[in-house]
Amino acid sequence: MKITITGDLGSGKSTVAKILAKKLGVKRYSVGDFMGEIAIEKGMSLMELSRIAETDPAVDATLDNHQIKFGKKNDNFILDSRLGWHFIPDSFKVYIDCDLNIAAVRVFGDPRPDEKENKTLDATKRNMVLRTESERKRYHEYYGVDPYRKSNYDFVVDSTNISAQHVADRIVLAIEEKKLK
Repeated sequence: MKITITGDLGSGKSTVAKILAKKLGVKRYSVGDFMGEIAIEKGMSLMELSRIAETDPAVDATLDNHQIKFGKKNDNFILDSRLGWHFIPDSFKVYIDCDLNIAAVRVFGDPRPDEKENKTLDATKRNMVLRTESERKRYHEYYGVDPYRKSNYDFVVDSTNISAQHVADRIVLAIEEKKLK
């Protein structure tokens, strides 16, 4: 089974994907990690790379082509990716929702080397809003899609008030229900 997971920044996508991969005995891949690696290699933050990606389609093209090829060649995986649902249409598509205030606390409390602008909680929240707007704009312009529109997904779960383990459990139940249909 191919499972793609996306959602709000700070919703716990990566953590849930790791838990889910372990539960289902499949490998987990993350396009976000790959983008973070590109940012570090270029000596910039994820926000800086996102800004470059707004005017240089080569950044997204590299990530997108990788996903398309990966989805065609592989089975039984979980892909944590903003556009995985679009590039791997035969996947079980999951969206993880989260209140912005809670998500900002999570992101601020778990600093990453590719997000060096997040020096305060308010700055983190502002940067999350800017990054979401940047991604929404790019993906609409490049592909005519909005990754934040919940109707794109097979299953939507809100992680605001539940643990990543509970989110993963709900996804497993949704997958089992889909198999029964």
